[in-house]
Amino acid sequence: MNDMTSRAAVRLSARSSLLALAVAAGLGAPALAQTAPATAPATPAPAPAQTATPQAPAAGAEPRVEIAAPQTITINRIIVQGAQRIDQTTVLSYLPIRPGDAVDASVLDVAVRTLSRTGLFADVQLGIQNGDLIVQIVENPIINQVVFEGNKALSQDKLTKEVTLAPRGIYTRAKVQEDVGAIVELYRLQGRISATVTPKLVQLEQNRVDVIFEINEGPQTGISAINVLGNDAFSDRDVRGVMVTEKSTWWKFFSNNDNYDPNRLEYDQEQLRKFYTNRGFYDFRVVSSVAELQPDDQAFQLTLTLNEGDKYNFGEVKVVTQNDRLNADFLQRLIPIRSGDLYESDKIEQAVDALTFAAGSAGYAFVEINPTYKANPDTDTVDVTFNVSEGQRVYIDRINVVGNTRTIDPVIRRELLLTEGDAFNRALMERSRNNLRALGFFKDVTVEETRGSAPDRSVINVNVQEQPTGELSVGAGFSSVDSFTVNLGISERNFRGRGQNVVARLEWGSLRQQVDFRFTEPKFLGRDLRAGFDVFHSRYDLSEYSSYDYRSTGAGLRLSYPLNGNMLLSTRYFLKSDEIIVPTGYCAGAGQGSSALCDQVGSYINSSAGYTLQVNYTNDPVRPTRGWAGSLRQDLAGLGGDVNYVKTEADASWYYGFTPAWIVSVQGSTGYVSGWNGDPIRINDRFFKGGNSFRGFETAGMGPRDLTTTDALGGNFYAIGTVELTLPNYLPEQYGIKTSLFADVGTLGVLDDRYKLTSTGTVNTNIADELSLRASAGISIHWRSPMGPIRFDISKVLSKEDYDKTESFRFSTSTQF
Repeated sequence: MNDMTSRAAVRLSARSSLLALAVAAGLGAPALAQTAPATAPATPAPAPAQTATPQAPAAGAEPRVEIAAPQTITINRIIVQGAQRIDQTTVLSYLPIRPGDAVDASVLDVAVRTLSRTGLFADVQLGIQNGDLIVQIVENPIINQVVFEGNKALSQDKLTKEVTLAPRGIYTRAKVQEDVGAIVELYRLQGRISATVTPKLVQLEQNRVDVIFEINEGPQTGISAINVLGNDAFSDRDVRGVMVTEKSTWWKFFSNNDNYDPNRLEYDQEQLRKFYTNRGFYDFRVVSSVAELQPDDQAFQLTLTLNEGDKYNFGEVKVVTQNDRLNADFLQRLIPIRSGDLYESDKIEQAVDALTFAAGSAGYAFVEINPTYKANPDTDTVDVTFNVSEGQRVYIDRINVVGNTRTIDPVIRRELLLTEGDAFNRALMERSRNNLRALGFFKDVTVEETRGSAPDRSVINVNVQEQPTGELSVGAGFSSVDSFTVNLGISERNFRGRGQNVVARLEWGSLRQQVDFRFTEPKFLGRDLRAGFDVFHSRYDLSEYSSYDYRSTGAGLRLSYPLNGNMLLSTRYFLKSDEIIVPTGYCAGAGQGSSALCDQVGSYINSSAGYTLQVNYTNDPVRPTRGWAGSLRQDLAGLGGDVNYVKTEADASWYYGFTPAWIVSVQGSTGYVSGWNGDPIRINDRFFKGGNSFRGFETAGMGPRDLTTTDALGGNFYAIGTVELTLPNYLPEQYGIKTSLFADVGTLGVLDDRYKLTSTGTVNTNIADELSLRASAGISIHWRSPMGPIRFDISKVLSKEDYDKTESFRFSTSTQF
């Protein structure tokens, strides 16, 4: 064999010079196969800095190889040419050929592909000359800087976090393709569907490049309309209210949900499925969801076609178990489903959780609950069978927590219902994830199970993505009662990453001025105890209603703990100094001021302890449509100090939604305070009702009153009941208006005898204290305006006393910025 004539050359098709760059849109010329002699220069001569639009082979193009000599050749030596930054030994370590190996075209082809896949080289050539393998390389350039041009909607920092290219990194075509796609996706999530990204290079000396992403953001694509077809059971407004996607309106300045996002639309379809299947529509499905871009390219029109199907009830519900030690009849009694109940998909999940928990409590942590369904269209019922089987026994090897750069590990691990060494339980794992999400510290939480050190061992990976937990709020408001109010607050829900809550607040208004500081430890002593303390100073200017100012300065301790999933017990102790101030000369002589007020002027130390028991069985903590809730509150003052009383308050609420738009609620509350050890009830410790607490009456407008001074005196007892009916809103949902009809009925009164009698023991006719019935009815309108929430109450008083002070109209608003 003549070595001079037996020459093979192989080169990678990706040799498109240092200006080669992949364009996400697939621009570029086809890959070209070239053959060059082994003596060809490995590195091109330096070129002056220039800007060019890259042209690259089509995405995914495979290298093409040409072999001049297809016969097998034995390699004597391997010579690397063109290496600058990369050491030759590094190149040889990647090369799958060694001296003495016999190579042919297929081996050389594999070698080219192996070197090209390292991402270190822009061009690779293999040639054989005189038995030596000549490896000629052109190194990928080093990135000098990454520049974004044309970005206005997204900041430089946000774009930098999304791209993989970075200064001092190695430039590759694949990374550019990936980064262009990431930038386009980021703009798509911002509602800019027509955004384009054009990557360019500036070639510098010493094999360095500047990467420039030229961005054309395009207009923000909003939602011009959301049309719903096929919905008979619920109105368009009800359906759109379930969806996260909103129609674009001029006043939704800070909304991120009024632009078109296909991922969000898929989430909306899942929310609709849950909404309907939780209301009996077992066969519900979204037939189609079409997004049509308007001719001006400014907005999409969404059209959802629904098939509601018939309304189903639960038919036969039974439990089938393969474990003889688990009694099927006992398990069936734990299921919150009865035959004839309206079909609700959430109840299936609740039943699975209940059965899993019951089996785990009995020592069977490895059960699997698989519900099966059988629909009976003739009777509109669904038979459900819960199949209980014993799964593989798996124990937790270890638990890894990842992503918490600020929150310390114990804060996360204490919310997990599983620990290392426990039997793996999928239901408890899901509850642990929900516990972490409920903290509000994390944007996203994922809990995954992977194989452990043995087949019966598993590893739990808890991945969290933290989010800001501090908040600075500045608020302003105006109402027909409190005039203008401002407030400033600073809060941190995850203080020092320990899950502690710190709040400092300042509020200033014509009726109330307050400064307070609160600290809460959610897991006191490592237990499920919520402990905290408060320090506060407040002033209430009640001169308009009762001729006195009330000032209070003090501190308190709090401790609360859950009794079960629906009950919470809170305890507290407060020590404060209360001061009652009246205008100068008010109590100067007989007949000048109310005797029920003058003998209370001064400062008093109030030392009190109390508790609150809360019960909540509603289906939604914010806008309940079913269920009931209630609370009982008691405080005992007299543990030292100057004030002795027992104060008891109780309230209950019941909700029933005929539809999501028609909701009736019944609420009742009552309270009683009585002194002990001969101590009377001071005016600041009595109950005042009216305004928002009893519509149709002014603030402190009902109850006992001094007829001479017209001062409201408050009462020791009250009882109030309210019936309210939320009405459907026939206006477009973007107006944010909710309307309800209400009727309030109640009473307030019962002063201590010392305030109702004169010094001679006769009845003081100047003090009116009639425990009579008051009643009112009217309409409330809630408006989510661009300035913030506004509430209007239009009332008609049906029953009152002559000395009561009434009002037919009240409005209030507040906002934060």
